[in-house]
Amino acid sequence: MPIHPATDYLYPMEKMMRKNWWKILGALLVMYGLVAGLLVPLKPNLVSVSPRIAELGQTVTLEVVGYNTSFGADAGAVKGWLRAGDELSIVASKVEVWDDRRATLTFDLPPHLADPTLDKQTFPIIINSPADGAFVDPIGLTVRQELPAATVEAAEAPWRVTALKKGDLSATPRTTFPYRGHLAETIRNIYFHVSLWFAMMFVFIAAAVYAIKYLRRSGKVSDELPDVVSLRDKADYWSVSFTSVGMLFGVLGLATGAVWAKYTWGSFWSWDIKQFTTLIALLIYAGYFVLRASFPDPEQRARLGAAYNIFAFVCLIPLIYILPRLSGNSLHPGAAGNPAFGGEDLDNTMRMVFYPIIIGWTLFGFWMAGVAYRARLLRERMLLKEH
Repeated sequence: MPIHPATDYLYPMEKMMRKNWWKILGALLVMYGLVAGLLVPLKPNLVSVSPRIAELGQTVTLEVVGYNTSFGADAGAVKGWLRAGDELSIVASKVEVWDDRRATLTFDLPPHLADPTLDKQTFPIIINSPADGAFVDPIGLTVRQELPAATVEAAEAPWRVTALKKGDLSATPRTTFPYRGHLAETIRNIYFHVSLWFAMMFVFIAAAVYAIKYLRRSGKVSDELPDVVSLRDKADYWSVSFTSVGMLFGVLGLATGAVWAKYTWGSFWSWDIKQFTTLIALLIYAGYFVLRASFPDPEQRARLGAAYNIFAFVCLIPLIYILPRLSGNSLHPGAAGNPAFGGEDLDNTMRMVFYPIIIGWTLFGFWMAGVAYRARLLRERMLLKEH
């Protein structure tokens, strides 16, 4: 492919495509995310507690079933607490371990709740062992208070005797991802579903940038050098290539989200506001390819396609990020006061995989767009030579 220095200099992306280090980095980051995201185990926790309701002043024995637990490794060192608040908890008077996953915790409940003004309270169950570290079942045990209310001091006294102290809890001795209730193992989908959406956004941004470049520049194919494609046409090729990869990532993100929804919400498609607006955004981008296919004239096709690409990107931001937040009833994180990517969604262990794989998917997407661009450029140059 001949390059003429006066009329056909390289875009920065073309110069970048000649480098290999970032392609290798992108592939390595994606591989790292796939391996670590699938192989790192989840933090131990409880999947079953029975019973879940008890009365004050009684002795209750809880049968617990663990997930990724190793109760049998330290049967004599397993401890449990019912936590009522800061410096308010009672320790299990007896812990019996049956195997790595099953144990019973016996609690002697005080006659009053720590807060005498409540008629019931739910106590998270905290379990600690050297093999598993400390973990919390937030659903825990719900206790009703039917006895006459006591003074605050008298009510709190039994809960302070065996309260958790500094040093009672230990860290998990191995690297784990957090256990988030009903998400369980599906939490790993965040490395695919969510990271693909982020990569899609970066790729669509690049597509919009090159669409703007096309509209700002002038110039056609050189009459003197028919085998050379103008800089303006190259901007159009880049915009099409990035949009194609962005659509691919968007469809993959929608598909992985549907699979995730099936396991967590019960159906592949529940018309959640974010599902709906995301589908609309992708349909708008699908219209970009329909529009380009409707015009045989290359100049008209590229000009209208560039304008539509910018329009599609302007629609993308409110549809994906603003409208779901304003609705306030989305099942997705980031709505109704549930902050996306906060402590309830990610911990530092997950961030060590989540952010690198976003970079990896983005670099991989740019690489794919570069390959698509070079294929389109080669095809157009061959057509120019024929004419």
